[in-house]
Amino acid sequence: MTANSAWEALMAAHATLSREFATQDTWRELSRREYDAVYTLSKCPAPISVSELHRHVLLSQPALSRLVDRLVERGLVQRSADPGDGRVVLVSLTDHGRDTQRHVGRQHARNVARAVTSRLSPEELGQLEALCRKLALRTSA
Repeated sequence: MTANSAWEALMAAHATLSREFATQDTWRELSRREYDAVYTLSKCPAPISVSELHRHVLLSQPALSRLVDRLVERGLVQRSADPGDGRVVLVSLTDHGRDTQRHVGRQHARNVARAVTSRLSPEELGQLEALCRKLALRTSA
């Protein structure tokens, strides 16, 4: 198998599972893109800049800014000034945002577990995780 074949298989698996998850009844409170941003913020122990959030969310900077605006309007995310640099805006989850992420996240996690464990053995799951973590490592070029 060539690297391109492996990449195509990875992308096909992602597309197949994403389409499957999109049809599920999980996304009433948050869209999948909103969930991606809220989930990323849920993993952060402190507020982060929108630029930092952008590094983890697959949206353009303008689209992410609009999404953050919507999440702020809905009371899920709050903005604050960076005490070290007044030009930087920090974002973090509100209590409501954290509760919403947990609620949607539990449903999504069940759907992911059901979809993935129905296709892969525990050994294959371990291999998949190890390979994906290895691919995700950033190396200096």
